[in-house]
This record gives sequence, C-alpha cells and structure tokens, in this order.
Amino acid sequence: MANTSQPVRRTALLAGGLAVLGLLSACGSENGTSGTPPPSHSARASDAAPGVGTATDPGTAAAAGTPSDTAGSASASARTDGRCHTSEMRAAVGRLDPGAGQRNFPLVLTNTSKRTCTVYGYPGAAFVDASGKQLGPDPERAPGSPEALTLTPGASAWAGLSFSSPEISGARTATPAALLVTPPDEQASLKVEWTAGAVPVGGNASSVSVTALEAGSGP
Repeated sequence: MANTSQPVRRTALLAGGLAVLGLLSACGSENGTSGTPPPSHSARASDAAPGVGTATDPGTAAAAGTPSDTAGSASASARTDGRCHTSEMRAAVGRLDPGAGQRNFPLVLTNTSKRTCTVYGYPGAAFVDASGKQLGPDPERAPGSPEALTLTPGASAWAGLSFSSPEISGARTATPAALLVTPPDEQASLKVEWTAGAVPVGGNASSVSVTALEAGSGP
C-alpha cells in the first residue's frame, strides 16, 4: 500500500511540475510579443513628415509668392510676357491740350504686335530737324510714380510732353521736323512727324518735360 502511494505521489509531483513549466512557457511567449520594440520617436516623425509637407495650403503658398503691390504684379507679368519692343509699337502725338501758358501733348505708344507685352517708366523723346540732328536738350522727367503697364494687342499707353509756350517764355525756338519717341528700356526710336510748330530749344524756360507712362491714349 505504501509502495503504491509513493509512485502516485511521484506522478502527481511530475504532473504539477509539467503544469508549472507550461505556465512559465506561456508567460515567456507573451513577454516575447510585447517585447518587440515599438517604433522609435524618429521613425514616427519620419512617418509624419509627408503629412506635414502635404498639409501646406497651396492657396497660402501661392498667395505668399504673389507680389502684393500693383507694380510688383505687373513686373511679374512683364517677366512672363516680356517687355514691349520698339518693333512691336506705334508712336503718335496727340492733340494739343493748352493750359496756363503751357503746351501739353500726349505721346501715345500702341502695341501693334499679336502678343501681350509690358511697358514701365518713361519714354525717351527728342526733337530733330530734317537731317536728324537733335534740337535742344533731352526732356526732363517729371516727378511721378511709374507703374508697369500690361498692353494687350491694340492697347495703348501715353505720357505727357509739356513745355512753356515760347510766345510767353521768350525762349529760343526751333521748328522740328519730327519727334523721336523711344519706348522704355529700348534703344531704337519711332519717328513721328511734328506739325505743332516751334518748340523751345534754349534760353530761359526752355525745358521740356515728359511724364511716366499711364494706361490709355491720353488725358
């Protein structure tokens, strides 16, 4: 009887030991799964980076890249369309607009090309005789705030050409055969017949002035 109970106890102990080992094995298996390293902080940041990049508002970026001032916007357009070249323009002298002893004429530049182009600033101007010799000094630039102007085909810009009436100022005069008009930033000129009589070329009050270009064909 004693011999029978001893093997039973051994069997029970062995079974108990196997059960304990089974529990330990199960715990070890759980610890192995949870022990897998979680993504590091840098890896998470790397995963988030594309999201940060695409989160930038395209509208905001475009707005940030758009010049805020009118001249800047037109300058951007100038870079896109290009400035107006002399070969693409026609010059004309508008009707006399007298006032307070002054003689004022609009100098009109018209885009005759098939593309949109841009002008900015002051045109050049010079009175010449029949031989092409310049009469008097270059006109002075009147104070102003030039704006870049985008001219579609057929559109015009104008600048004011002014001088004191020679009959009043007593300045020395000459009668030009033509007026040479040069678009801003260009070297070649456009020749316009001058039919408005004598202009001051020397002496007191002989200065001629020109204003910055404005949109349109005159005041």
